[in-house]
Amino acid sequence: MVRLAIYDMDKTVTREATWTRFLIAGARRHAPWRLALLPVAGVMALGHPLRLVDRARLKGLTQRLMLGRRIPAGAMRELVAAFAETIERDQVMAQARDRIAADRDAGFRLVLATASYRFYAEAIAARLGFDAVIGTEVRRDAAGDVLSGVAGDNCYGPAKRRMVAAWLDAQGIDRAGAHIRFYSDHVSDAPMLEAADEPFAVNPHPPLRRLAAARGWPVLDWD
Repeated sequence: MVRLAIYDMDKTVTREATWTRFLIAGARRHAPWRLALLPVAGVMALGHPLRLVDRARLKGLTQRLMLGRRIPAGAMRELVAAFAETIERDQVMAQARDRIAADRDAGFRLVLATASYRFYAEAIAARLGFDAVIGTEVRRDAAGDVLSGVAGDNCYGPAKRRMVAAWLDAQGIDRAGAHIRFYSDHVSDAPMLEAADEPFAVNPHPPLRRLAAARGWPVLDWD
């Protein structure tokens, strides 16, 4: 039996969402003048709840606004390393660290499944001892430089469940022979929570807290 502990990242492992922090860190490092555009990014974000723009498109728009059309691969690696260090130091909840360590000690393979871009989530996950990351892919050119915009699916909602299933297939893991724990703070992860053998609602926002109560899922309030 393969045992997997799959964690969402933003507000499940970290105290706050990481995307805006990443945009600010990148703008500060590469083009400080773009920090003045942060309120514009905030206005753009209002388009999602109004259903004017989906999450993947919003991610690409705010990336282009705050980071530009293209960042050389080397510069992005340096930015990601510094950003991951900051997140691991300042944003990871103590109870999340404890739970990750407990799952590892219990023999679970640790997987991070996040809507955040995989290229920076991997650096954070490596610092926390995760074995694998499933995340949103970014567009790149032939040289490997990072372009604005999502490549493929945004790893969110039903797409996250599909991407986890595809990862299992790629790893040669039969779902019937796997025991999965899944941790998330948000009701958008209901498809994965429903699919898990052990679903955990972590610091759930009200819709997920209500769903967890209805389904009988354990609720973990961290930090």
